[in-house]
Amino acid sequence: MDNLRLSRSTEDESQDSFATTVETEVDEHEINRRLRAQNAEIAELAGGLAHEIRNPLSTLSLNLDLLAEDFQDPETSRDRRVLQRITRLRRESQRLQDILENFLRFARVQELSTTPANLNLVVDDLRDFREAQAATKGIVFRTQYADDLPLVSLDIELFKQALLNLILNAEQAMPDGGELMMRTRREGRWTVLDVTDTGIGMSEDVRSRVFDAFFSTRATGSGLGLPTTRKIVEAHGGTLHVQSEPGKGSQFTVRLPNLEPDPEQG
Repeated sequence: MDNLRLSRSTEDESQDSFATTVETEVDEHEINRRLRAQNAEIAELAGGLAHEIRNPLSTLSLNLDLLAEDFQDPETSRDRRVLQRITRLRRESQRLQDILENFLRFARVQELSTTPANLNLVVDDLRDFREAQAATKGIVFRTQYADDLPLVSLDIELFKQALLNLILNAEQAMPDGGELMMRTRREGRWTVLDVTDTGIGMSEDVRSRVFDAFFSTRATGSGLGLPTTRKIVEAHGGTLHVQSEPGKGSQFTVRLPNLEPDPEQG
């Protein structure tokens, strides 16, 4: 009798556990659905706002260009002062346009057009694109690719944008040159990419805020590059983390889910 009660108790617990798991999955699905809907609404609002800003900003830029032509051969000190002010305004106008475009990219990261991809090939393609430019700054690229890396599901062009942001961030952290290492590896059900630089590193305060929108340590930075990168990685079902120490460089780690199951887990 006791064994029968124990068996029924175990069965009831199993059913309760299954019900809880199903309920949790449903809750997570609903939360994700709501988040996608909210992101879509934010993207739509951002697009409308950007349109309203872009038109007067374009008019402003056009008129500044025309004024610059009028004063392109300044004859007096007053004309030279006017040209300097016009040049400054044109520069700030362009900066506003750049911020606007960066914000739109940040807001619109949601729906992906994915395809099975070899992360090694994607990384190497971008290395080939950027290596010569980095070399002019005294930066040496080094790569270490894992053999037989599982395929991952990528929106390749969008992911390249994310990776380019990490590369540019690393270059900016090495104003006097250095090394940039990109290493791929497999960790269970994840495919991992480490982007490591030998740059100036970050303090704990900066590191904790580096993915905050509009936070930047550079006077001309938009503060949207790394937040956009994280948003792109998370849209792929992955994660992005950073480790850094002042004077010793930084390492950004991207984890993406494998398309193939982990053979060790059956």
